[in-house]
Amino acid sequence: MSEKKEGFRTSIGGQALIEGVMMRGPLKTAMAVRTPDGEITIENVDDGRDKNFPKILKLPVIRGVVNFVQTMILGYKATMRSAELAGIDEAEEPSKMDKFLTEKLGEKVYAIIGVVAGILGVAIAVALFVFVPTWLVKLFNTYVFNLGVFTAAAEGIIKIAVFIAYIALVALMPDIRRVFAYHGAEHKTIACYEAGDELTAENAAKYKRFHPRCGTSFILIILILSIVLFLAVPASLSVLWRFVLRIVLLPITVGVGYEIIKFVGRHDNAFTRIISAPGLWLQRLTTKEPDIDQLEVAIASLKAVMPQNKDEAQW
Repeated sequence: MSEKKEGFRTSIGGQALIEGVMMRGPLKTAMAVRTPDGEITIENVDDGRDKNFPKILKLPVIRGVVNFVQTMILGYKATMRSAELAGIDEAEEPSKMDKFLTEKLGEKVYAIIGVVAGILGVAIAVALFVFVPTWLVKLFNTYVFNLGVFTAAAEGIIKIAVFIAYIALVALMPDIRRVFAYHGAEHKTIACYEAGDELTAENAAKYKRFHPRCGTSFILIILILSIVLFLAVPASLSVLWRFVLRIVLLPITVGVGYEIIKFVGRHDNAFTRIISAPGLWLQRLTTKEPDIDQLEVAIASLKAVMPQNKDEAQW
């Protein structure tokens, strides 16, 4: 039996992909994907960390916004690449429309589709989590009774309800459930590493699939923060102006949320456990119990970014 080492808190984080996991370590980022032949393919990922950003972009709060944008772009690219490695593109026969667009636009069509899909995704997210709650509460204030100072709180509660309902619905899809299982594998693997246990699938399986530094927790923290920050937005303003001000305040919310999740990742005490509790509960929806094969993929990804000196992986 291998000797169990002393536990610690690591800065390593990850993301579930299609049949795979991406891990971002202190020095590099890598992804591991289970290919159709059953093998695990590991690739390094260009995460842009070598770019010389101005010092102002590394300041607290501002760095959170920069990190959020980088993570979104990196996550999208890694997901698309994992689909290729997993054989998703090969398994589907191109439609007549796909063939027509490829003939007319060439390989650029995929980049165009990606950009359009990204814009539509952001537009839908803004509509669901910014415009719709503001509009619904405005209707309530007009035709039922005026909530006054509680208007922002009501809008925030609707946002959280919409978010939870959305996660619960997509979790019913078989393909999404597999991604959520890889999400659980990512958390279990990091927990095993932080505990100082030998990185084997059997060892990782013993740990919980919930982790305080999860992106799910980050989003929930942002939603809760929005309730607090948007109390400064006068309820008397029109729906359009409240919508505009929420967009303006969104980067601040993201930046502060990043600092909170970073603080939680570095400390383990009663205060941070209280902050983490809602996000850990929500992870019951966004993570599923992984099987041994999925844990092996997560471990391969983590090992690809582990520094030789464990101190480099600590906060």
